[in-house]
Amino acid sequence: MRADRLVATLLFLQTHTRVTVAEVAAELEVSPRTARRDLEALATAGIPVYSQRGRGGGWSLVGGARTDLTGLTAEEIRALFLLAGPSSTTPELRTALRKLVRALPAPLRSGAEAASRARLIDGTDWSRADVTAAGQHVDALRRAVVDGIQVRLGYAGPGKPVGVRTVHPLGLVAKAGHDYLVADTERGLRTFRLSRVSSVETTGEPVVRPVGFDLPTVWRSLAARLEERLYAATVRARAEPGAMAILERLFNGRLHVGPTLPEGWTEIRVDGPTPEVVAAQLAGLGARIEVLDPPEARERLARLAVELAGVYGPPTLSGQEVAR
Repeated sequence: MRADRLVATLLFLQTHTRVTVAEVAAELEVSPRTARRDLEALATAGIPVYSQRGRGGGWSLVGGARTDLTGLTAEEIRALFLLAGPSSTTPELRTALRKLVRALPAPLRSGAEAASRARLIDGTDWSRADVTAAGQHVDALRRAVVDGIQVRLGYAGPGKPVGVRTVHPLGLVAKAGHDYLVADTERGLRTFRLSRVSSVETTGEPVVRPVGFDLPTVWRSLAARLEERLYAATVRARAEPGAMAILERLFNGRLHVGPTLPEGWTEIRVDGPTPEVVAAQLAGLGARIEVLDPPEARERLARLAVELAGVYGPPTLSGQEVAR
């Protein structure tokens, strides 16, 4: 947009004593003719911009005039560049940051550049799997949110086949390493995990935003509902001392540690969506955990034991184990 170019041109001017049309064109990635028109438009609008012809000439701000268009403090600038960091992979963001750093007053540039080198985001997990596979749909959904256009969303819920539905994109949220779309649907406001999105197709129809919609407020409400489902059941068990570190890594905030029992074990409570799910998650610890209640959790473990024995048969004992 021309207004954006005019602002960028003014920012570029205020950080240079004198610039040529060619330099402005290269910086803003426009033609020399467009750059010249923009410089002339600034002068016509009353900005103290003047041109000097001949060798060594160019365009300047009268008397070194400056306009603080950013309004950013040093701390705000460092926070911005730390957030973006060297992992700013989109051309648009790299270009924007490059223009911004050049527009900053000289004393603030070194801090901004240092902050941009201080943070890195690695897009793979420890198994080297790509955890940013949803990126191919992030840009399309971001444009749909910004432009206010409905989309036909190909989406597969947990344990469900892919289905296509028309939604009103309202915002994008990143939480715990995953991106989510907040959208209005025929059934009300919903969240869609982007890693489960298979396709995005714009419809050309405008988004209808709920009256008074506020993304942070709506997200808190939707997240609270999800957390209620994730913490709907509690399993009580006892764990031997050597299992506590593993339990803490596995369940984190869902683990509640109780008193130490007379035999040295520890009473614990673990939250989860259902007793059966929690029991299955505890099964890998074997005899180091004994589930006490509810009964359906104990029943799930008993069934798992029978199923595994049916597949693998009884274990082969080593000589040392036989001697015992």
